[in-house]
Amino acid sequence: MEGDADLAAVGSAIGEPARALMLNALLGGRALPASELAQVARVAPSTASAHLAKLTEAGLITVEPDGRHRYHRLAGEEVAHALEVLATIAPPLEIKTLRAAGRAGAERHARSCYDHVAGELGVAITDRFVELGALQRESLALLDPEPLTAIGIHAAQLTGRRPLTRACLDWTERRPHVAGQVGAAILTALLDLRWVDRPPAGRALRLTTAGTRGLRSSLGLIA
Repeated sequence: MEGDADLAAVGSAIGEPARALMLNALLGGRALPASELAQVARVAPSTASAHLAKLTEAGLITVEPDGRHRYHRLAGEEVAHALEVLATIAPPLEIKTLRAAGRAGAERHARSCYDHVAGELGVAITDRFVELGALQRESLALLDPEPLTAIGIHAAQLTGRRPLTRACLDWTERRPHVAGQVGAAILTALLDLRWVDRPPAGRALRLTTAGTRGLRSSLGLIA
């Protein structure tokens, strides 16, 4: 028989500034090497290794060997969801440089949240699919996949054990964006169409000129 959830165990793993910075970097959905995570957390490589071991032990991240290299990513969608919800009640970090301000602004406009689109763009696309009848307004449940075909997503693609949709509370917009299989399919479609692209580092997504035109013509969305 098991008791209540041990929130303290997860809290102690997250509740260290360097580890929190690492988790935020991994929230973008990419698998990152320890060296890059050390830079993000502003700690020495040996210190980063100890922090990553703690996060792995807590079940928050997994390690993917690739030859002589080891990459780290979030352990799953549920971890990303928990971190995004925690961000809605956490105080913001102080912005001390123009570079950090630019990065924060870009991420507020559009960013990857694990494997789906978040920020102003993610919420706007979600709202538009609600208006087109694809998603239910309150729960974001999938009602009709037909409107999704406008950006190349077909019902046959939406298979697997994970939920078709899930409402993920957006920490910058304070409103939900769509996650789950549909959310992942939307991000994949936007990347394949080259309507958004990813900078080399960080979570921001850049809406391209083709993306601005494509969203307007296919969905009637002015982004």
